[in-house]
Amino acid sequence: MAQRAGSADMPLHGGRVPQWLGQRMARLGGIIAQAIIHHYGRDEFLRRLAHPFWFQSFGAVIGMDWHSSGITTSVIGALKRGLAPVSHELGLHVCGGRGRHSRRTPDELLLVGERTGGDAAAWVRASRLVAKVDSAAVQDGFDLYLHGFIVTDDGNWTVVQQGMNGTQRLARRYHWLSEGLRSFVEAPHAAIEGRRQGQIVNLTDHRAASSRLGQLELLGNLGPDRIVDEVARLRGTATPGTMDMPFLPHLLMPAHHDVRPADVVLRRLHGALAAAAQCGPQDFAELLLVPGVGARTVLSLAQVAEVVHGAPCRFSDPARFSLAHGGKDREPYPVPVAVYDRTISVMKAAVAAAKLGNEERLDAIRRLDRQARRLERHVTGPSLPQFIAGERHRSHAYGGRSVFGHEPPPTLGMECGG
Repeated sequence: MAQRAGSADMPLHGGRVPQWLGQRMARLGGIIAQAIIHHYGRDEFLRRLAHPFWFQSFGAVIGMDWHSSGITTSVIGALKRGLAPVSHELGLHVCGGRGRHSRRTPDELLLVGERTGGDAAAWVRASRLVAKVDSAAVQDGFDLYLHGFIVTDDGNWTVVQQGMNGTQRLARRYHWLSEGLRSFVEAPHAAIEGRRQGQIVNLTDHRAASSRLGQLELLGNLGPDRIVDEVARLRGTATPGTMDMPFLPHLLMPAHHDVRPADVVLRRLHGALAAAAQCGPQDFAELLLVPGVGARTVLSLAQVAEVVHGAPCRFSDPARFSLAHGGKDREPYPVPVAVYDRTISVMKAAVAAAKLGNEERLDAIRRLDRQARRLERHVTGPSLPQFIAGERHRSHAYGGRSVFGHEPPPTLGMECGG
């Protein structure tokens, strides 16, 4: 049976992704997805998308606000755009999205079925059932507004959908995975992200089986009119307490937008810094044959490599992955566009070479991840505030940019290679 993977809180966060960043997010997100599929297969990529901690970290490493609800829209949109040109080659298709795009999901699934010969009718039914369960069977105060359906040619799928509670300014993300799914109405979720807020109605809990059966019996014996009368008669009486949900790993996305020391496992950052300094400017750039790659770009590559190869326990601090390419709102610092573009170039060249049978470049990125994990056991480095201050000081040299514009040169500073 499908297993819940965890929960998390995300504050609702306004604003739009600027075009200059959105295009890069689509390219880098698509390339990372291709690297994962190349190494581990399509089903493993679906499992990653169904893991709320990994999903949040993935969104952060491609430059979206690390803690906000917008990360869901951005990741689904980036994957949809970035993978569209290679979806036939990969055998993986991203459908749906936010608002009107979510309502087009059935039509998009039918088109995928026509092209691939897949059971589109079953996918459409699954899409509608998943949406109904999270909007009606789980009554937690969140109204769905986003529905992403990712399906493979083999018929396996992941659904990521999100609801909002405007009063509390919170969002909740729901993850579903078809692997092992036996029932849409009894404990079907791969994960539900959202703060525990007291009593909710969750008719998908396995302990609610008798309640589901009882409702069917009531409908058959009393009819809808009698049921409404009984509800009116009982209104105002004490509601029986619902049982707590089973314990799940809980990811709490704080309301503060800045990245603070408590948000980051610092030894992991120090490991990536050390790996970038030791194997970056000398042999790593030569191996990848991409001009201009220095230690700063290799630091970003080390974090991208962790998203590709890291175990689930590595994603307990999604904020750390925002240190790869910053954020559009200048938190933790402006997006270093020059570094971002070199990261895309390195990953694109590595994936392209691997498709032709040359694994050397992708293997080098995997070795970078391994070295960072080895080094983090004993290396030290700057504090998080020091690291962020350094990035902001050098931002102009890296092509720093945010929704506020291009970063000006520092009054007193030094230029630094990427």
